[in-house]
Amino acid sequence: MLDESATPSAIVRYLDQYVIGQDDAKRIVAVAVYTHYRKIARAKLEHVPVAKSNVLLIGPSGTGKTLLCETLSHALALPFVTAEATSLAQTRYVNEEIEAVLQRLVDKAGGDIERAQRGIVFIDEIDKLKAPDGQPRGGSGESVQHALLKIMEGSQVKLGAGTYIDTTDILFVCGGAFVGLDEIIASQTHGYGFIATTSGDNQRILDRLNTRVKPTDLFTFGLIPEFTGRLPIMARFAELSRDMLVRILTEPKNSIYRQFVEIFGNEGVELKVAARVFEQIAELAIEYKTGARSLRGIFEELLTPILYVVPDDPSIREVQVASLFNEPVFVRRAAEPKA
Repeated sequence: MLDESATPSAIVRYLDQYVIGQDDAKRIVAVAVYTHYRKIARAKLEHVPVAKSNVLLIGPSGTGKTLLCETLSHALALPFVTAEATSLAQTRYVNEEIEAVLQRLVDKAGGDIERAQRGIVFIDEIDKLKAPDGQPRGGSGESVQHALLKIMEGSQVKLGAGTYIDTTDILFVCGGAFVGLDEIIASQTHGYGFIATTSGDNQRILDRLNTRVKPTDLFTFGLIPEFTGRLPIMARFAELSRDMLVRILTEPKNSIYRQFVEIFGNEGVELKVAARVFEQIAELAIEYKTGARSLRGIFEELLTPILYVVPDDPSIREVQVASLFNEPVFVRRAAEPKA
């Protein structure tokens, strides 16, 4: 199940190596995962039913929701698959699509049903299942919510090969941008005046409670109450700042910059990129409004003409990039003296 050393703080430390920022979200998800698998282990020993707490991640596109879940699955060596709620809503055969997602989970587990039944399923763009503004509820988005209810709570699902998978112990994580949710929260009365408070109460905690997303907010947004009830744990992802985008480019163990440093190193060439270049790339990503998703594309576009030249020129020993808008400098090895 979950290794004894995989405490919430240990999980967060692992996530910190690959996921930049979003500290509150990382802590919430780490505790949720730790609690989920500990409850499963205890239930198997004591033969008691488990009340599952699936997770909802709320934040703009490109802020790291999928990355966090995928990194988490690597940390815990669990099979992990993603699906898009919009794709489920666009098909007439929702249950067959859901079965296909679970089949992919089994495939990721190497065909081991028992292992797949402890995996993680991330369903993105869940906010797109809301009823369109001005239209009554009851459309395809709502039918998908109802279809997901059963498997998120726990049920036996028959797969194509005639085998069954029990979804009771699978952790479902849903994500979405939920554009407009902040306005709904702001318009609601969220005060806790009915709770007796004293001067010794922590105002920071009270403020956090007042800004917390409530199930009623999600219902007002357009999701059905039964569905929001299956997602009791919620974590917010903040918009990425320029500094955070720069850190994403350079700091993670598998950062884009480190990958290309290694690629150039394999050619016997040292790659040096000035700090200003990363800032410029971050500024472009902010302009594109895609969060971290456009970072790789911009960085690769910068390096493509350089990598076109380097493999054919063994005299190049170093490449210096000072600006996104200037030509790179090629430093060459001194010519060997003729005999």
